[in-house]
Amino acid sequence: MYPELSLFIDGAFLPAASRTTEPVLDPATGGVLGQLPHADDADLDQALAAAAAAFVTWSKVSAYDRSRILERAADLIRERSEAIATILTLEQGKPLAESRIEVIVSADIIEWYAEEGRRAYGRIIPSRLAGTRHLVFPEPVGPALAFTPWNFPALTPARKIGGALAAGCSLIIKPAEETPGTALELARAFADAGLPKGVLNVGQPARVSGKLIASPIARKVSFTGSVEVGKQLTRLAVDGMKRTTMELGGHAPVVVFSDADPVQSARIAAAGKFRNAGQVCVSPTRFYVHESIHARFVDSFVESAEALTLGHGLEQGATMGPLANARRVAAMERFVADARQRGGQIRTGGNRHRNAGNFFEPTVITDLPDDCMLMTQEPFGPIAPIVPFRDFNEVVERANSLNFGLAAYAFTPSVQTANAIADALKSGMVGVNSLAISHPETPFGGIKDSWPRPGRRHRGAAGLFRNQAGHHG
Repeated sequence: MYPELSLFIDGAFLPAASRTTEPVLDPATGGVLGQLPHADDADLDQALAAAAAAFVTWSKVSAYDRSRILERAADLIRERSEAIATILTLEQGKPLAESRIEVIVSADIIEWYAEEGRRAYGRIIPSRLAGTRHLVFPEPVGPALAFTPWNFPALTPARKIGGALAAGCSLIIKPAEETPGTALELARAFADAGLPKGVLNVGQPARVSGKLIASPIARKVSFTGSVEVGKQLTRLAVDGMKRTTMELGGHAPVVVFSDADPVQSARIAAAGKFRNAGQVCVSPTRFYVHESIHARFVDSFVESAEALTLGHGLEQGATMGPLANARRVAAMERFVADARQRGGQIRTGGNRHRNAGNFFEPTVITDLPDDCMLMTQEPFGPIAPIVPFRDFNEVVERANSLNFGLAAYAFTPSVQTANAIADALKSGMVGVNSLAISHPETPFGGIKDSWPRPGRRHRGAAGLFRNQAGHHG
């Protein structure tokens, strides 16, 4: 079920051969799925040369013809969705049902970019000089680089590939070493859809970033991952005056007001929190619940957590899979240890699960101070800290206290309160009574360290969520 891994350079899938390799592991069992070849300097030079040559021709292909290829690739991904979803689950760990949704949404994203690429309109600016006109035409920036994480092995590459190719850029993408198979299947779909060779190239390992970003060929860098690594890559990009798009994670606050239904809001919040075992950049992660309903909210949240079934993502009935790697399990143990030391009460979970694989129990912790690890550092795992608050101004100050600003959420039936909290929360995206803030057709982005670049805010028609424009690519 798991494919033979390769590099994809200049239209060819290059096997391991004599290249250095590393094992790709099943996070649910620890078993070896395959061997991932590392790109050497010659491979990277070939990828850069291929991207440079392909950009010359691809950028001149009409937006209409580019869109046709992207649409065909999206259709192929849909046709192959079951096989791709199985590969995704094997290497990432999430339940197959979640993987299926991710693959289909990835195809939708690529199709959306195909459509938007045909609408990259220019404009005419009225001139102050008689007999002249000012014409503005958007042009592709050049060969681009993309670096993607392991938590969404299809969706995040789809955003970056779709955006770059639709704009007329060639692309070299480095998926995470933990989850290379899914990205290679996306590349296969593009190749089979007729994408000219060299327009899309795929290779690892992590060290490729320094060589690629240093090259004068690359003109754009897009990265999704940690703040620390994002800042390092930004420094590299600055030396070459390259444009950057950085999505650097979050620590999303959730404000539950006294007039919210504590049971319903807890169930919605828990479903979002434990999706992909909490390994989601827009995951709800800091829960501030009004003191009048705090106890009932916690009880319902705990009930939802304890109803989850941990297991291999391909197992029938599994509703939460393992963490992506052993490092994340060790990180969860550090969060729990700090919480206990700071007086936190473990309401459920708090331990490793099973003897094999990277499983960690869905965990709920209360009675925490605002300066503990869980309330100040992104856990990126299945741990939910839930604390009470008393009034609006107090909770806004606490929710906005960190230098993250990707996503935030609130629960209230009051339109007045919904608008007030949406305005007050310092975040690129705010969802009220819903966690569904990211779709192919909506902007995705944040502020502060979560998305360090200028942008504009966009308010939804209902006035209940806010987005900062910033699709990758």
